Amino acid sequence: MKTIFIGNTRETPLGDIWVAVSEHGLLAVEFPSTLEAFSSSLGKRHAAEVVFSPQQTAEATHQLREYVAGRLRQFTLPIDWSALKEFQRNVLQLTFEIPCGEVRTYKELALQLGNPRAARAVGRAQATNPMPIVIPCHRVVGSEGKLHGYGAGNGIPTKEWLLRMEKAMIP
Repeated sequence: MKTIFIGNTRETPLGDIWVAVSEHGLLAVEFPSTLEAFSSSLGKRHAAEVVFSPQQTAEATHQLREYVAGRLRQFTLPIDWSALKEFQRNVLQLTFEIPCGEVRTYKELALQLGNPRAARAVGRAQATNPMPIVIPCHRVVGSEGKLHGYGAGNGIPTKEWLLRMEKAMIP
């Protein structure tokens, strides 16, 4: 049975942020949540033993703390892409490349994938992103520039906060 290590960073402007890492890299970011809910969800989803380990998750929690404090623009964490299906992995890898302070539309990502009609499927892949913030689905907006759903934190207000915070980081 594989082991997943979890930890959290407390008292950020977004509340407690939980992370999970595998031997291959970051596997999940979740907020708000509790130790029990996060552990249970991960254990079921990945058929793995879940172990609370601040040591194993130290780099992920450090980078998240630095990011939400406005001191980190680019995450350098290894990502464990193995739990994602091919389409979602392709969408989220493109999303991961969107620079801090910039946005892309669902349609632009669909075009990058070579499937201009896949904007809704791109939106679905974003909606089920297991690593929000690190894979910056908050940087993906509707064609008219409006903010559409955000599944982490408090939804759209969290997405707005993240985009404002990033704009403030750009000189």
